[in-house]
Amino acid sequence: MTYFDNAATTYPKPKEVYEFMNNFYKNYGGSYARGDYGLENSITRIVSDTRAKLKKLLKAENKSVVFTPTATIALNIIIQGLIKKNKEKKNVYISPFEHNAVVRILEYYKNQGEIELNILKVENDYTYNLEKLRYQFDKKKPDILIISHASNVTGIISPVEEISILAKEYSSFTVLDMSQTAGLIEINLNLEAIDFAVFAGHKTLYAPTGISGFLTKENMKLEPILFGGTGYDSANLEMPSSVPERYEMGTLNIQAIAGLNAALKWIEELKINNLYKKELYNRNKLKNILKKYNFIKIVGENDEANYVGIISFVVENISSESLAPIFSKKNIVVRTGLHCAPLAHKFLGTFPAGTIRLSTSYFNNDKDFKNLIILLDYIEENI
Repeated sequence: MTYFDNAATTYPKPKEVYEFMNNFYKNYGGSYARGDYGLENSITRIVSDTRAKLKKLLKAENKSVVFTPTATIALNIIIQGLIKKNKEKKNVYISPFEHNAVVRILEYYKNQGEIELNILKVENDYTYNLEKLRYQFDKKKPDILIISHASNVTGIISPVEEISILAKEYSSFTVLDMSQTAGLIEINLNLEAIDFAVFAGHKTLYAPTGISGFLTKENMKLEPILFGGTGYDSANLEMPSSVPERYEMGTLNIQAIAGLNAALKWIEELKINNLYKKELYNRNKLKNILKKYNFIKIVGENDEANYVGIISFVVENISSESLAPIFSKKNIVVRTGLHCAPLAHKFLGTFPAGTIRLSTSYFNNDKDFKNLIILLDYIEENI
């Protein structure tokens, strides 16, 4: 199998992740924060160590780590919690590159009349002009800013630190969706301008599915939208006020956290900059291959911008969905369609047909690229 769908979930994982998870599942039992015995104490140490490793990697020593099963659940906790903080109608700003994990929440509250939804101005070369954003904010003050660190359609990286600092001048809450960048792109989450940062363990952090979450300031209290047991303050019938307990209801996925722990050790040893260099090398290799075919048009490309290992393209006169079976037949895993980001495709001019998306990881090799070339040659000769 040739795997180019790493933006959905990275595959394979480092061998250290498989080995540690296998050993952990065989030798550890119990639940986190649900007892005081040997195995439970070992689990507590793993969870605490994983939080500490995440904070170190993301330069977020002034933040708390909250674990959730998915990044979508993390975004729901944050966005709905912010909207419900008071009864006032809120001005929410998002980029045109946001995932439906963000957009569908906001569309619901917009239809309820609780928010006004605004799209950040993006230039024709897919970059931001901070002065134009300031003009937008002067006209309509932001209450909540939600922005993806990198697009899951084109891979372009946004200047989220600078935009967050600007939004903070207007006392806005700031939310970063780092699903495509956590563990891959250097960032300083210690910035006071960043209130929340969401990560997806199974993507660029190379952990298994089932473990994601967010980082937030200790004093940032949201209205809870999920309720349940926490193994803490059990006599209290309301959700605890402490973080992370306020947002970690139910049983944590301990095996997935163990996998994340192993992945973080691997990234720490490899170094985040080396991981990004390899992914960027693989993306450039993909780009150079695609540019050799006249029937292919790469979407959302700016040679002066920075990208993660995602690249989207369209084929002249052929829909992306109709090409999907050809890739599948040749055992090449890609993603076609709208990638849960219809706003991005409307901005890029590829709605409603969407694109073919290829996304690389640290583990793509020469054989993968050779198999892709063979397939593209076949399409050129036969379609």
